[in-house]
Amino acid sequence: MTETALAGAQPTPEARPARTPRAGRPAAKPHGQWKVDGTTPLNPNEVWKQEDGGLSVRERIETIYAQGGFDSIDSTDLHGRFRWWGLYTQRRQGIDGGKTATLEPHELEDKYFMLRVRIDGGALSTEQLRVIGQISVDFARGTADITDRQNIQLHWIRVEDVPEIWRRLEGVGLHTTEACGDVPRVILGSPVAGIAKDEIIDPTPLIHEIAAKYIGDPAFANLPRKYKTAITGHPSQDVVHEINDVAFVGVEHPELGLGYDLWVGGALSTNPMLGKRLGAFVRPEQGAEVWEGVTSIFRDYGYRRMRTKARLKFLLADWGPEKFRQVLQDEYLGYELADGPAAPKPSTPGDHVGVHEQKDGKFFIGVAPTVGRLAGPTMLALADLLETHGSQRLRTTPHQKLVVLDVPGERVESLTAGLETLGLSAKPSVFRRGTIACTGIEFCKLAIVETKENAATAIAELERRLADLVEDGSLPEALSLHINGCPNSCARIQTADIGLKGMMLPVDGGDPAPGFQVHLGGGLASTTREEAGLGRTVRGLKVYVADLPDYVERVVRRFVADHAEGQSFAEWAHSADEEALQ
Repeated sequence: MTETALAGAQPTPEARPARTPRAGRPAAKPHGQWKVDGTTPLNPNEVWKQEDGGLSVRERIETIYAQGGFDSIDSTDLHGRFRWWGLYTQRRQGIDGGKTATLEPHELEDKYFMLRVRIDGGALSTEQLRVIGQISVDFARGTADITDRQNIQLHWIRVEDVPEIWRRLEGVGLHTTEACGDVPRVILGSPVAGIAKDEIIDPTPLIHEIAAKYIGDPAFANLPRKYKTAITGHPSQDVVHEINDVAFVGVEHPELGLGYDLWVGGALSTNPMLGKRLGAFVRPEQGAEVWEGVTSIFRDYGYRRMRTKARLKFLLADWGPEKFRQVLQDEYLGYELADGPAAPKPSTPGDHVGVHEQKDGKFFIGVAPTVGRLAGPTMLALADLLETHGSQRLRTTPHQKLVVLDVPGERVESLTAGLETLGLSAKPSVFRRGTIACTGIEFCKLAIVETKENAATAIAELERRLADLVEDGSLPEALSLHINGCPNSCARIQTADIGLKGMMLPVDGGDPAPGFQVHLGGGLASTTREEAGLGRTVRGLKVYVADLPDYVERVVRRFVADHAEGQSFAEWAHSADEEALQ
């Protein structure tokens, strides 16, 4: 295969001449940057991606593996290329978290798959929701989870059933293309795009343009690692833009009008870095080509030798925002972007929970499933409920919530009551509203600790134990509790008021037990903070799973007793003595 073919529709960048090292110094190892070091693969992942890209595996799934079953799947396809179509093997049942780091991947995995349905902008019709719900019932043992990236994940999927699942999804305009892998993942979009009364700019056209032009394009199907996009035009900044590789945040330029503030290089995982503003204003008509330019920089200059350094955040950390912007303008756009303003501090919550009037006079209702769990039968019932109340649209959110759109005013009360019967509350408790959890050990091969069930148990316990603080009005109106089953931070533990990272903890005289390292005081731009900040870790502050409700109750009561007037939980957590946080 030629290098030109490897890059798809665009030619592979030519390598620059290698620099001659100074005498007495060893030559620096190449980073694997295509435009600097050439395209010779420097690790096994880069080899197979160049030999046969991830998009190619669909034909083999449909014509070979669906007929031959799990045991017929080539290992590189199974553990690599399948991700380009939203498929990961799930964890074999009964393997405890202590074995996660000691067993080989094939020893951890089951012969079933997690299937991620890609939902750009979180936009769903009731027809699409019904199809996903029926797929869940027919093929996924009723499972379904809303992720904090607006997708829906199904479990227990057999490879034999994947072609039929694709047929059903694509019949209603859904797909799993590039839902995983070293590709542009789902585009986060404002859940109230096009309907909110206070919206600055509707990002829907830009989301659609990027998805239509670039998702599934071979030119961007071999990136150094995963690549995440967020776009919002709402003043609540509701797409966690600070932790995405590229983000567009709606602003109004004093001379140029409505457009976007451009952010680059955010991501969490085990080495968290917040994105940086480039100080550039992007006009709506420039949005898609600016996205293409930023993505091309990642493809051409991103670090490919070590996968632990292959995210865009590491390149931005080395270059800095000024150089990044200059390269974007000089090498990829061919023009300079205007300087632009930063978005102001949000004045409303970005999860959109509750009842809100739309700009057309109808209403949208934000509801909270418990940590994103939404079973197949519930989805079917929800689709029926919405249609009987005059709504045919809904959105998933980056906070594992749902937003129902276009509800006539006279149907709001009845619909809200019906949603409550499905476990979808428009008036959730502080903890139900603010808690998110990753997939955890139930299905994830990387997990060490169970998350969803532990989170649901903690919510119920905290609602009971802290009822007195609700009654006297001393409990904060918003408090985020993020629970992650491993260090990789799919549940954004470093940006929560209380973030919990799964790990095994020592037990006197016994085997290690599951627990969490605690992060306190993190958060993204919101009504209570001007800008994002990472949480604080306190040496030795770790909590066993069984003690989780006890710890959260204790630290919340300490906050209520000790904080200064007007001080947020995050502000208090960063200023408090370590003893107060134990």
